Amino acid sequence: MRRRRAVSALPRILALAYGLLIAYACLNPFSGWRDPGLPLLDFLSAPWPRYYTGLDLALNMLGFVPFGFVLAPALPRRLAPLATALLAALLAGALSLGLEIIQNYLPSRVPSNVDLGCNTLGALLGAVAGASWGDALFDRRGGLHRWRQRRVLPGPVGDVGLVLLGFWLLAQLPPGGPLFATGDLRELLALPALPFDPQRYMRLEAAVTAASLLATGLLARQLMREARLLPILALLLAGIAAKSLATASFFLPGEPLHWATPGAQAGLLAGAPALALALCLPADLRQGLASLTLLAATALANLLPENPYLASDHLVREGHFLNFHGLTELVSALWPFLALAQLSALGRQVLERRRDSQPPLL
Repeated sequence: MRRRRAVSALPRILALAYGLLIAYACLNPFSGWRDPGLPLLDFLSAPWPRYYTGLDLALNMLGFVPFGFVLAPALPRRLAPLATALLAALLAGALSLGLEIIQNYLPSRVPSNVDLGCNTLGALLGAVAGASWGDALFDRRGGLHRWRQRRVLPGPVGDVGLVLLGFWLLAQLPPGGPLFATGDLRELLALPALPFDPQRYMRLEAAVTAASLLATGLLARQLMREARLLPILALLLAGIAAKSLATASFFLPGEPLHWATPGAQAGLLAGAPALALALCLPADLRQGLASLTLLAATALANLLPENPYLASDHLVREGHFLNFHGLTELVSALWPFLALAQLSALGRQVLERRRDSQPPLL
């Protein structure tokens, strides 16, 4: 039986977004480009690396499993499940091969045939699952699609919004910085930080946490067809869980609640009731307040001094963990600007609906 075409654009958006994230993770940092003077495909015949561990193999495979899973249902052709899985794995392998070739020009990167094989195998495993169960998630009969149709705005605006909220969860994985904070551009732009003062830091941290909580909750509400508190609460709790996971993984000793400073706790206590009140506002006021608090949280995040106590405890692990850290730092830095663009698109959609619903003057 041939696979039915997915009716939602969500798997294609997810596949594109995940592919871009893979490209960034494989090529970061983008500096020191040079011509190696060697055949670009010379790495394909290289012997087995001496210092390769089982963890390296697992991470290379696992990184491409989600890509294969969303790529399989994103393919537009009506193919049998096996053909769909093979085509998705082939496309993912082509992406991996291209990135390995580009790594020849980066002194901080070493192209590897083992990486290529693990990436392709991971994509194949994910594609087999995606070809088998992807339609059950994304087509008309799938649970995810039915939930999306009931709860989330229709069209690309809703699809992109869901992906953006997924990026917000990814942006919580950098272990340093306040809870829910995004948009810190100082590291990307090499900007100086303000001198540290404990009291000022605590007040700014509380303001950043509260404003970020309010902005994220309102953005999620603007994507929903009707007021539902549970999905918004689940999103915020997932953000706290992601922050706790990152803290336990990247700080020594592993303390999942290391982020729960007095400033973060004060921000949660102030932001939660503010969000509850803001959800009762009309849609236009929620839209404006979401944009305003998002801008305020971003500005405050760039004014926040570096906390020397966090810096002394902070430890980013080597290898793939370092690459993943760079990826999450980029997502965290860019997220509020993508969210502002999404809020603008939501505002235009509301205006268009109102204009279409108005009776003609004549």
